[in-house]
Amino acid sequence: MAEYSRKPKRKYCQFCKDHVVYIDYKDAQGLRKFMTDRGKIKPRRVTGNCAQHQNEMAGAIKRGREMALLPYVVPVISTKVEGRGRRG
Repeated sequence: MAEYSRKPKRKYCQFCKDHVVYIDYKDAQGLRKFMTDRGKIKPRRVTGNCAQHQNEMAGAIKRGREMALLPYVVPVISTKVEGRGRRG
């Protein structure tokens, strides 16, 4: 019962904390922290960014994709084993 009464820890905007003025689209490694393993942009509730920096960060990721520094999608290699499944 105590599990549900606990509030999750508040996430703070990393860019506000570091006083970042400009989010650079050329910093591919820095922007990959805000993308999933499939190449999608993580939402604010996951990253903890404020609305202004989330918007700038999304724009930087999109610009980086356009310049081919970041992937649009990442191919997924299936671990599914052939021959398993329904018999028939």
